[in-house]
Amino acid sequence: MARPKSANLTETEQRIMEVLWRNGDSSVRAIADELSKTKPTAYTSAQTMCKILADKGYATFRKEGRAFMYSAIISQNNARQSALKSLVNRFFGGSSEVLTQYLMEQSDVDVNELQSLQDKIDAKEKNSKSQSE
Repeated sequence: MARPKSANLTETEQRIMEVLWRNGDSSVRAIADELSKTKPTAYTSAQTMCKILADKGYATFRKEGRAFMYSAIISQNNARQSALKSLVNRFFGGSSEVLTQYLMEQSDVDVNELQSLQDKIDAKEKNSKSQSE
């Protein structure tokens, strides 16, 4: 039985999207060549994965001569937001506070990083207050 399709990006799909975000419109050949720099990737494998990305709504394609040119539909920032939202919902009950607490407990955060985070929190609060006035 085939596993169900995931709305989230798999590792290989994300690698392809990174090529599209970095290089813009790319042929399947160019994508396969780029992926092969770190891990051998067959043209047909890249072609299949590109089609899946199009089916999932992450990319679109057009035909130029004999080549298929793929383009990202979703921005890298939107993909990050979607992946993070899915992660928070699946593992942290939809709570960014629980995620933050987990990260604080599980990683070695130094004082400078904490201060930087606090500065960002303060700036966001200040911005929110000024917009609501």
